Amino acid sequence: MGLFDKLAGWLGLKKKEVHVLCLGLDNSGKTTIINKLKPSNAQSQDIVPTIGFSIEKFKTSSLSFTVFDMSGQGRYRNLWEHYYKEGQAIIFVIDSSDKLRMVVAKEELDTLLNHPDIKHRRLPILFFANKMDLRDAISSVKVSQLLSLENIKDKPWHICASDALKGEGLQEGVDWLQGISYVILL
Repeated sequence: MGLFDKLAGWLGLKKKEVHVLCLGLDNSGKTTIINKLKPSNAQSQDIVPTIGFSIEKFKTSSLSFTVFDMSGQGRYRNLWEHYYKEGQAIIFVIDSSDKLRMVVAKEELDTLLNHPDIKHRRLPILFFANKMDLRDAISSVKVSQLLSLENIKDKPWHICASDALKGEGLQEGVDWLQGISYVILL
């Protein structure tokens, strides 16, 4: 890092970079959310299921996000833990219309929260209760209850109702994550 980079960092002129893990079951909308967060000229028109993981970057006014989009398919979920140490924040996406797999989402969340690389760290967690546009969707309050989010006492967390296809609710979540990550990174 050069002198000007250091000086810019000390003066707060350089954007801080945050490594974010985007997790959740397959078909919850993780890749669609990340795609919507990119500038419109960088968005993909065709979204396909993530195999393994992909890395995407986007910027806000004060932070630069590097997002690890992790596959939610059962056979790939064990790969998540290899990235926990690098993560500085977590986006956990829930398909709010998939009531049958809400129990599986809770199990994966509990496993995540109890992992040694996560358990004792104060990582912010942003939850997107996604697919609110679907008729069978349950409210973000109900999703919060089903996942027992009120039991998370040692990490800042926030839940947003979202519709990734239209981009609804995403900015609220990113604003929260930007604010809390900036405070934690200082």
